[in-house]
Amino acid sequence: GGGYAELCVAPVGQCLPVPEGLSDVEAASLPETFFTVWSNVFDRAHLRAGETLLIQGGSSGIGVTAIQIAKAAGCTVIATAGSDAKCAACVALGADHAINYRTQDFVLEVKRITEGRGVNVVLDMVAGPYVARELQCLAEDGRLVFIAVQGGVDAQIDAGLVLRRRLVITGSTLRPRPLAFKVAIAKALRKTVWPWIDSGRIKPVIFRQFPAEQAADAHTLMESNQHIGKLVLTW
Repeated sequence: GGGYAELCVAPVGQCLPVPEGLSDVEAASLPETFFTVWSNVFDRAHLRAGETLLIQGGSSGIGVTAIQIAKAAGCTVIATAGSDAKCAACVALGADHAINYRTQDFVLEVKRITEGRGVNVVLDMVAGPYVARELQCLAEDGRLVFIAVQGGVDAQIDAGLVLRRRLVITGSTLRPRPLAFKVAIAKALRKTVWPWIDSGRIKPVIFRQFPAEQAADAHTLMESNQHIGKLVLTW
């Protein structure tokens, strides 16, 4: 954190090697989303092989990462996205199902896909009005994890549903956490996920590169929500 710079200093423990066959630019697109997904989906929400994950915003930088890691880990993946083209991109990356949230009710679709059972984990960047609906998507002992609140911080929930189905609601931010916490994530990624990248099972998804002097244009593109995957600045 702290802004854009040509050079920066990072504790060696939270650094990772450039995966086999990737350029420095491709490698630079990995860490932020990989740290976030691993910490929240696997450490906090305890997603395991054989379970089902619902990813809100499957075509985002976080989304394309979560799809690929969850599939490599042996999970079923359902992703939501805002267009048919983005849904197709999610499926191409490995999602088993993709839901266009602009034309479909994701609660009804999740129940249809899972034959009423629901999903084990929901990864959410929206919060706000999504929370109550996401709880309806969860199976018994399901876990809902927040990593952002793009839809607002206020939400109403059915506490009885949480009790009856033994649901867990959690979330976290990464940047203010201590060094030891980030080092532990880096070690887990290097042990489990980096071999999947080295072997080509997981690939960086870069929508577009911008020279640093065009950073404002990159932000404009991001805010337009037209991209799939990551935007990268180069020096």
